[in-house]
Amino acid sequence: MKIALGLSGGIDSAMCALMLLQQGHEVIGITMTKWNPCSGIDSADKRGCYGPSEPAALATAIESAAKLGIEHHIIDLEEEFSRIVLKYYTDSYVQGRTPNPCVVCNHQIKFGALIQKARAHGIRFDHFATGHYARVAYDEPSQRWQLLAAADPLKDQSYFLSMLDQEQLALSLFPLGDMHKAELKEFARAQGYKYLIKKKESQDFLESYDSSPLFKDYTVEEGDFVDQDMKVLGRHKGLIHYTIGQRKNLGLAGFAEAQYVLALDRAQNRVIIGPERDLYSDSLYTSNVNWVSISEPEEAFTCSAKIRLAQAPVPCRVEKTPDGSLQVCFERPISAITPGQVVAFYDGDLVLGAGFIH
Repeated sequence: MKIALGLSGGIDSAMCALMLLQQGHEVIGITMTKWNPCSGIDSADKRGCYGPSEPAALATAIESAAKLGIEHHIIDLEEEFSRIVLKYYTDSYVQGRTPNPCVVCNHQIKFGALIQKARAHGIRFDHFATGHYARVAYDEPSQRWQLLAAADPLKDQSYFLSMLDQEQLALSLFPLGDMHKAELKEFARAQGYKYLIKKKESQDFLESYDSSPLFKDYTVEEGDFVDQDMKVLGRHKGLIHYTIGQRKNLGLAGFAEAQYVLALDRAQNRVIIGPERDLYSDSLYTSNVNWVSISEPEEAFTCSAKIRLAQAPVPCRVEKTPDGSLQVCFERPISAITPGQVVAFYDGDLVLGAGFIH
């Protein structure tokens, strides 16, 4: 079988390629480039996947492909990434929401534009594999492809893949889904790829960057910090610098207890702050859910849900509202439910679907 593999330059994708080769498949490495040096993002932690660290990662991918002896192609997606992911990122912050660029990038770029452009370049393949820690399976009774959490709960990335559609899942292979990270490192060491083990893993694409250059075409205005009674407590630098649950870099002092961002009021350009206990809520709303593994439920149902990658799923009840959106009521209050982020629904390891939080 001919398999295209997203080769990033890290240990996960390189070992995926090696495993597939050992299984007798023909593997073609494809690496996307997306950083524009004119973006203003010109200094960053090397773990970030967008920025000036990209040329070094590209060099490592080229080196890995050569060592593996596989065909390798570099696909330029700078325009698509800027138009889709960066615009979504900036628009979300300006509108007072906190974006989840990894979910959007996976759905529209890695499993979308990258595959489409590779085929447009004449690269032929039967499946597309990545180093994501997740699993995919076909369910005969429902005749649907299903997304499942990885065997290693500490590395599971199914949350970031929860917006994939049936066509994308049918094409996808996740060779690492049944492995633990420790097993992968031992495999790499035994196969002579020890140099990749110490390489830092990539994080969110702008996690450690000053992303303000991306907002050069927007008007970002200072405004008021207020408490929950709307009493003015100070001045903020612009809504784009804050997210729900944030404690650091507020520039406020003199409080009896630590203060956190509770909400962003776009209409009045205000940042509402308060104590940590007021971050907790037991419900949220979402709409336009991507039902990835099941058909859309007609009735209210119970499952578990998570609102961020590192959070363990929490039992909840999901029910349609009169306007067609979904209300999600959790068994217990959870901290920092954030508009713009993704809520993903699980039944055990099975990813039922996901939507963006209102």
